[in-house]
Amino acid sequence: MAFTVMFYCAALFTLYGAAMVAFSKNIIYSAFSLLISFIGVVVIYALLDADFLAIAQLVLYVGGILVLILFAIMLTNKISNASSSNPSRSQFLSFVTVLVIFVGLFFTIIKAPWQVSAGTQELGPITDSIGDALLTKYLLPFEIVSVLLLVGLIGAVVIARKENIEKAGNTNLSATSEQGRSL
Repeated sequence: MAFTVMFYCAALFTLYGAAMVAFSKNIIYSAFSLLISFIGVVVIYALLDADFLAIAQLVLYVGGILVLILFAIMLTNKISNASSSNPSRSQFLSFVTVLVIFVGLFFTIIKAPWQVSAGTQELGPITDSIGDALLTKYLLPFEIVSVLLLVGLIGAVVIARKENIEKAGNTNLSATSEQGRSL
């Protein structure tokens, strides 16, 4: 009984954060509401004994993606206009879309032939077997993916730096031409 109450509280917490992301007119409030939603998902995974997914959600989404989003928002030049940066458009169409999806999911849940098992067995932490698999059987694909991500990161830095160098060069050229005109 206590598990069910905690699960539904975490689900409501997650839905509240997601609704605030969608309906907030301030992009900063939307980003912090995304944090609430992500934490709710972490709690749901922890309650379902999916410890690896809970920690991965926490590290990747809360620790990485959300921090990146917040830095991008904070480093934006026109942050003073943040209150009008997330305008709501076509609310009626959005409401109809959500209603259709909700009705479809509701009927899917009602009509699905759910099977209830007689008992559950204790699986224990799954992270041990995932760690062993990543360092034995799947070591080569794991390393290939890490090198691919590193190459993507270096490429992004090179492209961003190239744009900054070109911008600086254009700024210097325009400043030089303005100085030439004033003489």
